[in-house]
Amino acid sequence: MVSGQWNRETAKALWQLTARYWKSEEKKSAWLYLLGIVILTMAAVYMTLLLNDWFNEFYSALQNYDSDAVYHGLIRFTAIAFGHIAFSVYAYYLQQTLALRWRRWMTEKYLSRWTARQMFYRLEMFSGGRSDNPDQRISEDINLFTSRTLSFTAGLLRAVTTIFCFIFVLWSLSEPLSFSLFGSTFHIYGYLVWTALAYSVIGTWLTHKVGHKLVGLNFLQQKLEADFRYAMVRLRETSESVAFYHGGGEEKKILTSRFHKLLVNTVYIIRKQKQLSWLTNSYGQIAIIFPFVVAAPRYLSRNISLGGLMQVANCFGKVQESMSYFVDVYSSLAEWMSCVERLLTFDEHMDQMLRETEGEEKKLVRKEGSETLTLSHVNVSLPDGKPLLTDLSCTIEEGDRVILKGPSGSGKSTLLRLLAGLWPFGEGEIHLPSAKNSLFIPQKPYMPIGTLKEAALYPGGEGKEEELKKLMETCGLASWAAHLEDEGDWSHILSLGEQQKLAFVRIFITRPRWVFLDEATSAMDEETENRLYRLLSSLPGITLISVGHRSTLDKYHTRVLRIREGRLEG
Repeated sequence: MVSGQWNRETAKALWQLTARYWKSEEKKSAWLYLLGIVILTMAAVYMTLLLNDWFNEFYSALQNYDSDAVYHGLIRFTAIAFGHIAFSVYAYYLQQTLALRWRRWMTEKYLSRWTARQMFYRLEMFSGGRSDNPDQRISEDINLFTSRTLSFTAGLLRAVTTIFCFIFVLWSLSEPLSFSLFGSTFHIYGYLVWTALAYSVIGTWLTHKVGHKLVGLNFLQQKLEADFRYAMVRLRETSESVAFYHGGGEEKKILTSRFHKLLVNTVYIIRKQKQLSWLTNSYGQIAIIFPFVVAAPRYLSRNISLGGLMQVANCFGKVQESMSYFVDVYSSLAEWMSCVERLLTFDEHMDQMLRETEGEEKKLVRKEGSETLTLSHVNVSLPDGKPLLTDLSCTIEEGDRVILKGPSGSGKSTLLRLLAGLWPFGEGEIHLPSAKNSLFIPQKPYMPIGTLKEAALYPGGEGKEEELKKLMETCGLASWAAHLEDEGDWSHILSLGEQQKLAFVRIFITRPRWVFLDEATSAMDEETENRLYRLLSSLPGITLISVGHRSTLDKYHTRVLRIREGRLEG
């Protein structure tokens, strides 16, 4: 989808995006909420209709100095106004509640889809930047989409209902407009209705001509805002590495460059909104006096009373205001449309990534539940199709200790990703042990935000606190054993070496039968590495498959596999 271009396919995709919730397991409660909003909105419009009749009675009473009618009118106004307020407040309350429920449902669905089948990893690794900032799309765009969609729907319902109710009243208040032209007399019936329609259509058309570029500008603005925010978050996450390089000045240039792009686009938006504000404010101010100008001749000719004039002006204003609904909400509508595009492109990118990777995955026969790890004529390629590893064939028996070696960039870690099911670009046949009996340890272990105990037991391990403390002391984390209930961002609190030690704690807690380690001790001193590998090798029935460069690891493995020029030897 091209930003700012809406067509039939876009409208169809928007309908599918919207209809999911209304056909979901929550459809009954959703439709009940919507029915309540419709009823309350129509009731509020009916109060406005009663208020229009009140204008005639009250101002006529003022003109006639009828004190009883004036006081009675004030009491009647209080009752009508209270009814209008009550209906409007509860309609708004139901609308906000429904928007919150819709957001919760959509967020859960998008989170499920984003986290299922490692989609978050695939989008980051293989999409080539097509799907930027999925976190923003899930957190901000869904919220904006649900709240604005219901707001526009309720506003449109109110506008349509108002038009339907008031247009008949305005027609009945419009005497035929007669005029002569070229010797012929013409009569226009309901001229107030046609005048309101013409005024609204012209205003809507002018607003669209002036403001339609805001859709594309808002779409780009959201992307630039997210990119700028992401660059600052990334600087926080890599602060130590940048500091070692004394790269603060260079990072400032990068951040300033991104912020400059954001500012340039913001200036375009401000200029376009200035033009739109000129139009909408002028339109709104003219709309105040316009009905009096149209109806004044009948009042000045004494065909209607002051109350009748106020009734005509109020009725004309309601019809014109409702017909001009899109003029009033155009800026918000442009922002909503750009948000819709971001959600639709996010869906599109996930669908495309699933098609692409599923097509590649079908080339690789993958069978789990085996007692051995067997590779039969396996080829591994890069996302662009370039071969990385060719014709890999080997068998690793349960209980083996295997170390995988090769030059940097030869494909060792990629082969582990293929075994873990993360790398879809492979061919051949693989027989693997079951996933529940396997544990993959990357060079930089993941540290969730939470308590240190939760980080040690990630993902979902179980262990008594005393056992956990003992294992932490064994793995060289004795100083942290008393901080298991402390919360923090442990990827920044613990050094890389300490994070790798904590990963070994996870191994000893979960006791998997197959352990795959990708340079999992690279940040440790040799003494700690030796102690942990010795403990790991002593576990009964465990199979070790390590990727490493250090010769100190050789003694803990009984077999060496080497990658040379894209082939596996050993």
